[in-house]
Amino acid sequence: MPTPPAEVDVDVPLVRALLHDQHPDLADRRLVVVANGWDNVIVRLGDEYAVRLPRRELAARLVEHEQRWLPEIAARVGPVVPVPAPVRVGRPALGYPWSWSVVPWLPGAPVGERAAGVRVAEALAEFVRRLHVPAPAGAPANPFRAVPLATRSDAVLTRLATQDVPRAVELAAAWRTAAALPTHTGPPVWVHGDLHPFNVLVDRTPDGDERLSAVVDFGDVTSGDPAVDLATAWLTLDREARHTFRTLVAAPDATWGRARGWAIALASALATSDERAFRSVARRSIDAVLDG
Repeated sequence: MPTPPAEVDVDVPLVRALLHDQHPDLADRRLVVVANGWDNVIVRLGDEYAVRLPRRELAARLVEHEQRWLPEIAARVGPVVPVPAPVRVGRPALGYPWSWSVVPWLPGAPVGERAAGVRVAEALAEFVRRLHVPAPAGAPANPFRAVPLATRSDAVLTRLATQDVPRAVELAAAWRTAAALPTHTGPPVWVHGDLHPFNVLVDRTPDGDERLSAVVDFGDVTSGDPAVDLATAWLTLDREARHTFRTLVAAPDATWGRARGWAIALASALATSDERAFRSVARRSIDAVLDG
C-alpha cells in the first residue's frame, strides 16, 4: 500500500502565494512543510497555525467536510481535547484547484509506535463519549468507515490472503467472527473514522506523565457505527489502558466485537504500508487483537 503520488505539487512558494492572494495578513509568517501524507500536505505557518492542503482530488472533498463540520464538532469535544477546526478557509486560485484550510497548530506528537497509557485512555474515552452523539442527516457519507463490517469483508479477506500481513490466518478467523455479529441498530452517530495512533497526539505534563493533547485529521469524519472509533483500544493503547478505555466507554459486547473487527481492518491495512512506522504499529496492534 504505497503512498499515492501527488496530483498537485504543494510547496512553500505556492502556499505563500495563496496566502498573499486570500489571507495577506498571514502571508509573511514563516512557512515550513512538516508533513506530506497520504491525502494532504501540512505546512506550519508561524508558531500558531498550519496550512492544510489536499495533494490529490479525492482528499479535496474531505477537506470540505472538515471545513463544514469541524467547528460544530470542536465545540462538542473542546472541553476534553482540541481538534484542528479551520480558522480560515482558502479557495481554488493561482492554478491550485481545491479548497484548503488554515488550522491551529496543536501541541504534542503522535502516539505512533509506542502504545499510550491510562491517562490518555481516560481522556480518549471522554472524547468518544462526547463525539458519539446522533449526527444530522446531512453528515458526510463514507462508504469505507462506520459501515456494516460485512460490506468490507471482500477487501479485508483479500488483503489477508494476498498481502504480507502478520498472523493473517488468525486474523481472517477473527474477522469472520466479528463480521457475523449484529450490525449497529442505534441512530448513526458522529465518528472520527480514522482514530489511529498517528492521529492521536500526546505531550508531557510537568510531572512527567503523558496526556492527550489533540486529535487530528478528521478527513474521514462521517456518521454510523461508533465501533470504528473504538478500534483505537487495540491500535493506540497498551493493555492496562485498553481495559480502562473499555470500562469507561461501556459499549455493548456486540459493539466491542465489531470494534475488534475494525482494528483488524485498520491494522492489516497499516501492515501493507511502505512506511516502517505504520508496519510497526500494525504488528503491535495485531498482537493486541489476537492475544488480548
